[in-house]
Amino acid sequence: MGKTKINKFKRPSFSPDGLSSTPVKQTGDESEDEDSPAAELLDKVQQSQTIPGFLQRDAVRKIGPLLLDRSLAVRETAAGALRNLSACGGPEVCEDMVRQDALTPLSALLRECCTAFDVSSSPTVKGQKHMVEDVANEAVNLLWNLCESSSTAVSVFNKTGLLDVLLHCLQRHPQNMELAISAAHCLHTVTEENAELARSVNAAVFGVLENIMFSTHSSMEYTLLRSLAAGSLWNLKSGLSSAQQSQTLTALATTLSHSLILDAGELIPELWRAESARLSKETTSAAESDHTDERPAGHEAEDMEEDVRGEKMNGGKPNGQMSKTKNDISDLLPRDRLELRGAKALLSAQQTSLEIIVNMCCSDEPSDDEWEEMSSSDESEMCADGMSSVKALKDEEFLEAVTSALRSLLKIMATKNIPQCMTPHQLMSFCEAATSCELVSVRVNALAVLGITGSSLAKEKNTADTLQLIGNALLNIAMKDSNLVVCGEALDALFDVFADGDEAEKAGKNINLLSSLKALQPGFRAKLRKEGKGKYSPDQLCVLDNIRINLKRFISYSENLQRK
Repeated sequence: MGKTKINKFKRPSFSPDGLSSTPVKQTGDESEDEDSPAAELLDKVQQSQTIPGFLQRDAVRKIGPLLLDRSLAVRETAAGALRNLSACGGPEVCEDMVRQDALTPLSALLRECCTAFDVSSSPTVKGQKHMVEDVANEAVNLLWNLCESSSTAVSVFNKTGLLDVLLHCLQRHPQNMELAISAAHCLHTVTEENAELARSVNAAVFGVLENIMFSTHSSMEYTLLRSLAAGSLWNLKSGLSSAQQSQTLTALATTLSHSLILDAGELIPELWRAESARLSKETTSAAESDHTDERPAGHEAEDMEEDVRGEKMNGGKPNGQMSKTKNDISDLLPRDRLELRGAKALLSAQQTSLEIIVNMCCSDEPSDDEWEEMSSSDESEMCADGMSSVKALKDEEFLEAVTSALRSLLKIMATKNIPQCMTPHQLMSFCEAATSCELVSVRVNALAVLGITGSSLAKEKNTADTLQLIGNALLNIAMKDSNLVVCGEALDALFDVFADGDEAEKAGKNINLLSSLKALQPGFRAKLRKEGKGKYSPDQLCVLDNIRINLKRFISYSENLQRK
């Protein structure tokens, strides 16, 4: 009884267009795939209950070479199997996978996939490109798991230049959003506290991330993609100049604010209703199709036989992938559940945005690298004034993100009639700190918070005292701030707070609101005429002119109210 010869693994050669120079099998061959040890191994690794046993049977070393198998289906399944192992095994298994050199074939696979993205768009190649993107998606998720759990994997990522690969996958968002989001998640993870990577990034990297962050697509998946890009930019901000940091951080705060201002409680039920309507329509169409289908007799048997034969040749799945059991632990959502994917993307975007803001606010302590740089620098550069000023380019950055997020959150609460949770002392302490900040955007956000809170309190009873505090603070800023945009925001907030209600009317009289507004009106108009065109943008001037008109109307309204 002879021994069977085991052929040594040989990596297939690839042509310049990114496709294998030997034919790549998109469907499994019955004689090679169906009963092969590789097929059996990959099939069993998909079952969650068998994973602990396979970890002890050198599964990683056996599956690794299959990442570069001639068959795209085998590649995808191998990447998915390793992904499941990394997800279920935790940090210890991820470290072991890195030690067993899983990153070498994984890196090669990702590079070959990226090369294949750029091939011609002929009908034959289009189908193969879609499969290549599916393979890349599994591979990127595996890379994400490894880098999230293993510092060694992050080090290998830096040394092997896999950043370019992730950026290539990230730029596929117009063609394959699923792949782009996986790449964005991975990039967000691998850039965190990665000083080595931050020092190596160039303008092209920031350009890719900023282009995504400035995209105007309104889908939930794009909202998630923008949030993840914002997080990566924050992680890499040390690679930007001071001027670039200011501009980028403003855009970053806007992105996070946009994500958090979306009302998940309203949008998710809308998505659910849209999905129900779509599925109902599809069911009706399918039923009508069944009634009008007049196929010749005997064809059903032939079709069924072809389907069975096709599944057998494809390893058990009609789409060419190797079969997976019902115990598949893949966390991918079905591609046809568009609304469900949208809901998941929305919640992930908001969670990510909150995590980014928390990281901003909790990163006061210098990193090990920063301490090392401080200790090696000249003592003359370590003076207290210098350290204080640096702590102040950072406090303002944090305040911008936090005030923007708080503004969005309070606005949502107000629209839902959810009671405000800040005490008067907390509110005034927050606004005092924020309105003393040099950044105009921080001061504007703080005033908006006062306006939103005050207008909500004006609808409640026994709130006149708090409204007086808010009114005095807004009047003080409207009269004294040097920036007209800030003055205008303060006036706009006053209009909102004291527009209506017994409590607002009482508080307005106590702080002499009408006489104060009359006194500042001439100065505001004169300053707008004198400084407006040379100092402010056309959009800002338009807003300020509307506020000037509203100030005149509010004074007239208040005078009429007093006469009654």
